[in-house]
Amino acid sequence: QLQLAESGGSLVQPGGSLRLSCVMSGFPLGQYAIGWFRQAPGKKREGVACVDRSDNSIDYADSVRGRFTISRDNAKNTMYLQMNNLTFEDSATYYCAAEHSTFELGCVVDEYTFWGLGTQVTVSS
Repeated sequence: QLQLAESGGSLVQPGGSLRLSCVMSGFPLGQYAIGWFRQAPGKKREGVACVDRSDNSIDYADSVRGRFTISRDNAKNTMYLQMNNLTFEDSATYYCAAEHSTFELGCVVDEYTFWGLGTQVTVSS
């Protein structure tokens, strides 16, 4: 059974940094396209950063490009989201997701089957 578990969410001041982690258990991460999504209260879940299984295609939301970096360590079965220069608008619950696909996926919710339970990021002064 595939499971995803996020960690690293916290309260941080504007301009600060956080690194989120997501551990996959049950299957090798290297066979999956992966993504990070977020959902703020009253808003739809949105794609933040996604990468295909071969790490050849990386897609970032315009709002985070240049500030966030998605990566993975297949040996540790773990994906990461490095978030720098955080703003109030980055406050949300962040979810990791995975999809067993050899195709390039859009960074959209409907493309992913497996989800973690989320970790809360709050940007506040």
